[in-house]
Amino acid sequence: MTVLIDGKAFAKRLRDFISLQVADIKSSLGVVPGLATILVGEDPASEVYVRNKSKQTIETGMASFKHTLGSATSEAEVLKLIAQLNADDRVHGILVQLPLPRHINAEKVINAIEPAKDVDGFHVSNVGMLGTGQKAMLPCTPLGCIMMLRDHFGSLSGKNALVVGRSNIVGKPMAQLLLADDCTVTMAHRYTEDLEGHCRRADILVMAVGRPEMIPGDWIKPGATVIDVGINRVERDGTTKLVGDVDFKSASLVAGAITPVPGGVGPMTIACLLFNTLTAFCRAKSIPEPEEIGFSLAEGVGIIREFKQAS
Repeated sequence: MTVLIDGKAFAKRLRDFISLQVADIKSSLGVVPGLATILVGEDPASEVYVRNKSKQTIETGMASFKHTLGSATSEAEVLKLIAQLNADDRVHGILVQLPLPRHINAEKVINAIEPAKDVDGFHVSNVGMLGTGQKAMLPCTPLGCIMMLRDHFGSLSGKNALVVGRSNIVGKPMAQLLLADDCTVTMAHRYTEDLEGHCRRADILVMAVGRPEMIPGDWIKPGATVIDVGINRVERDGTTKLVGDVDFKSASLVAGAITPVPGGVGPMTIACLLFNTLTAFCRAKSIPEPEEIGFSLAEGVGIIREFKQAS
């Protein structure tokens, strides 16, 4: 039977782990990790995303610093705020919600964030460190995908992985993470010939192109694991429905495991943002990182207790 990879349940496990670590840090050090968010403009979807991020930040016991700026805010004003947050010891992670208004250069803004506080993993330094196998802040969505894959497989070594989509936010870093876990990785895009053939050979298929249900079930290798990053709104029978880049109904009859849309990769993105903020705090304080403890094995294990035991 096909295994449903429940991202919503996985994200809750991750948030519970983070809450435990934050409580341990607070009781031992008297401080907590802090996440600053910057929203420029009045985009409704962005407002919802930032509100959810701030809410979950507070629920895990972290400090939330929310900065909402008008759409007429200049690029210079945004850069000034980032400089202030870079220097603020209470802030360990900085997130600028995209997209930004057209008069603001997003690349310039992202690269103004201190790389150690770049919890989105978009800074050119973090991109370069990921690509060269160094310790970097990892983009949240690919991080969530690789966490779920590791949890499902244990070891990814030797798996044939296909990543469809080559964006800087998902496709490219996803390929780097799969390579780091010893997969044989193929990247596909709009110019790829015989996409169907590549899909049929993949043990792991990661879809991240934003085209509703473009991959049918008969393209998928029997028993393969499908990670569907796509979130597409389609009109069906007079109602709006969310679907992925894979035709879930037909794919679930063939795949060995699959993420649903919604409820798969989506919930992991914010959870991994909080994970990155905790990681940034630990690196700043020179204490064990959450990845070093391993959240799947960490019931009742706190970061500070782990640090004391190792000392």
